[in-house]
Amino acid sequence: MHLPLPATSPNSAILIAAISGRSLAAAARRAGFRPLVADLFNDADTLALADRAVKLAGNLRGGIDDERIIEALADLARDDRPLAVIYGSGFERKSEMIDIIAGRFMLAGNSGKTVRLVKDPQGLAALCDELDIPHPEIRIDPPANPKGWLTKLAGGAGGSHVKRAKGDAGAEHYFQRFVAGKNISVLFVADRRKAHIVGFSRQWSSPSRHTPYRYGGAVRLRRFERSKTSKVEGWLTALTGRTGLAGLNSADFIEGDGGLHLIEINPRPGATLDIFDSDHTPLLREHLRAIMGADISVPEYSGSAASGIAYTAKAINVFPKIDWPALTADHQMSGTTLAAGDPVCTVFATAPSAAAAMRAVKDRIKELSINWRGDFP
Repeated sequence: MHLPLPATSPNSAILIAAISGRSLAAAARRAGFRPLVADLFNDADTLALADRAVKLAGNLRGGIDDERIIEALADLARDDRPLAVIYGSGFERKSEMIDIIAGRFMLAGNSGKTVRLVKDPQGLAALCDELDIPHPEIRIDPPANPKGWLTKLAGGAGGSHVKRAKGDAGAEHYFQRFVAGKNISVLFVADRRKAHIVGFSRQWSSPSRHTPYRYGGAVRLRRFERSKTSKVEGWLTALTGRTGLAGLNSADFIEGDGGLHLIEINPRPGATLDIFDSDHTPLLREHLRAIMGADISVPEYSGSAASGIAYTAKAINVFPKIDWPALTADHQMSGTTLAAGDPVCTVFATAPSAAAAMRAVKDRIKELSINWRGDFP
């Protein structure tokens, strides 16, 4: 089932399904909704934000186990009449789960068909060629010379799946030619016809031995060149019209000597939601309005904001109890066992400039990491 939604009322319930539902739950509260959350972690922050929460089966590496997703959502919705399901990360590789959810609940997000269109590497590349959108070369078979190529998992997220090409990429992987430059992410709201840019952010990596392009964090940029903004909005509007994108989405670009190159589309609210959401113009409400076909508003920003993920470099048998400071979230619970490379928490900062906000986040991650044996990446 798809929207239009019934008229929203104050304190309406919203179902949230994601690998990690904390940021969506926080955005739902900010927009005046009661979040009912199904995710892999059920960490303390999520439990504090949610009216009710259930822990899904699965893990970070394999994603969400789809066998009980409908049962979990139905259990959450049993005593409520939630407006819809909003999904986050964890569904790009299993778009059939979106179809199943849409068959049972109102869906506030992209359809499974739209997700398949934008997450098919070859299909997206062909669409970019038709619309004159620059993008790196894509291929499924291994290049004769792997130098200058990356391997990626189709539908992968978070950067941990991205590697330098060395030979055969393996099942569900593809090859993308490496483009040197800066990572730029664009958060936008789409109404199936037009894309409205919310803002630009710059991302950075937190490399480890086996994950050289692992996502490290993002900083909201105070400004972006007007001519480039207009060009990007035109590209995203063209893609929206061809694929039916709806609600909050993000597009990742590389900005290099040859200009901007589209790397991928993330057809859901993503990792930068925390640094763009606004008390004055809550983005989840605009997400719903866009899906309903109503007029939307885009927040105005001053200064900059950044968020970064702290990882543990080594395995930890028993995670210590930490008195978590303000401007942190997604906290690992004391007593848990962590593998090397597991996320420990998310750290936030605001500052007058993007450089200062990013520096503050990285400094805080280093300071906090002393609490788990000083083994920051």
